[in-house]
Amino acid sequence: MNYIDNFLNRITMYRLVMYYLMILVGIAAIFGAIGWLPYNPLNLLFEAVFLFIACWAANGILAAFFGAHPNSESAYITSLILTLIISPQPPLSQNYIIFLIAAAGAAMGVKYIIALDKKHIFNPAAFAVAASALLSGPAASWWVGGNLPLMAFVIAGGFLVVRKIQRFDLALTFLAAAFLSDILTHPTDNPLVTVQKAVLHTPLFFFASIMITEPLTTPPTRPWRIEYGALVGLLFSPAIHLGQYYSTPELALLVGNIFSFAVSPKGKRVLTLTKKKEVGDGIYDFSFATDGGRRIKFAPGQYLEWTLAHEKSDGRGNRRYFTIASSPTEPQVRLGVKFYDPSSSFKKRLRDMRPGETIIAGHLAGDFILPRDTQEKLVFIAGGIGITPFRSMVKYITDTARQGDERRDAVLFYSNRSTDEIAYADVFDEAAEKTGMKTIYAITGNGAGKSKGGGAAIKEFMRHPGEKGAPAYGVFHEGRITADLIKQEVPDWHERTFYISGTRAMTTAIEKILLHMGIPRSRIKIDFFPGFV
Repeated sequence: MNYIDNFLNRITMYRLVMYYLMILVGIAAIFGAIGWLPYNPLNLLFEAVFLFIACWAANGILAAFFGAHPNSESAYITSLILTLIISPQPPLSQNYIIFLIAAAGAAMGVKYIIALDKKHIFNPAAFAVAASALLSGPAASWWVGGNLPLMAFVIAGGFLVVRKIQRFDLALTFLAAAFLSDILTHPTDNPLVTVQKAVLHTPLFFFASIMITEPLTTPPTRPWRIEYGALVGLLFSPAIHLGQYYSTPELALLVGNIFSFAVSPKGKRVLTLTKKKEVGDGIYDFSFATDGGRRIKFAPGQYLEWTLAHEKSDGRGNRRYFTIASSPTEPQVRLGVKFYDPSSSFKKRLRDMRPGETIIAGHLAGDFILPRDTQEKLVFIAGGIGITPFRSMVKYITDTARQGDERRDAVLFYSNRSTDEIAYADVFDEAAEKTGMKTIYAITGNGAGKSKGGGAAIKEFMRHPGEKGAPAYGVFHEGRITADLIKQEVPDWHERTFYISGTRAMTTAIEKILLHMGIPRSRIKIDFFPGFV
């Protein structure tokens, strides 16, 4: 699993999906050539290339017309999905070519035309096949499902995608609801046979991993995602009908998209950079003003999708998910980012941004938020740049406590390789002064500075509180966060709820420690750290 996690951490979600779909098309062409699939490989490749060009062209034209930033990845992914759900035919068929053009145009057009406050409502591929079927006759066959030779590749790649975006709750809910719906609509059949037919003859697993997990049309929080997955799953069975109109996979998804839009935050915002500051070794804090001064409504700990158009985009694309580092009580939106060498083209462009330049933020999401019960005792555990959601939470706790609205009992453990990497110490010092929050800085590497090491270096660093990022308050610990350290610094640890944010390796290690200590899993909240998506 470590190898898989390392691979997933090095690639964005969009690129993973795109490469996965390309591999499926390539394997399908090979299987068609050797007779394992009933499709001519040349017809399949023609369809893939034709849809690629049509989606790319339509996306560029529409983006120019609406004055938007075109996202090439979205067009590529949509063209590949359409390739996998529209049965390839000889390219000489006029109706077939019209159908492909209509599908490409509808898929790209729905993102710009049927959109409210710059947020599109429907899954592009699902809308395309539904709309083009009404206009030109043929319908999508969803041939990627129901082909046994492809099944292993569909499931394996789909698992990687769902693992990458941590949406097992959504995928499993959809599958359970789809099986249940199929069984209930075939009451006279053997349930095991019904499930077997659904697995072998429908695009169930492709749908669960690719279609319903599309981020921009998925609800932002877990409870709504569960309901969304259940709704689409219940409507997925082809036996579901309203009069003479029977359900199809694309119609089930479109109904779910309407539900998702109704319960999701709306729109994208153009944010203008006002200030950029290095707050730790390679860590920059960006402050953005919102368009028109309208504040973004969010809960501390949530994240946004950030789109930054730039030339010569590399393999990681022009979109990222980053946690909001600011509190809802602050007027501007803040973003904390760790930069490494070599950096991706996105991060290079972000680091080079100057005040006055803009970035697009949208698709607010995240369940890693404070509990509703303000009396619940909390422990925050951060590793490296995983501190950003806690910066938001701690600042919110401080500001609301100062206003007399609420008080929360929280302790923060903040782990870094050296003291140079400590960020936002001023926020945690303010919390110590005004709320009594305790912060434990765990230094796992070379202490204070890259050329110094050990406890002596940490003590030297602490002699200069408030200078060079040194905290004026807090406890320093040389080494990793352990069960003994937690018990030592938090005597009532068994009464608290624990929040963990950082790399997958770090969060997994801390979770094991807490479980071994006897902390119930229900009181351990792990951040789906969006910086790695």
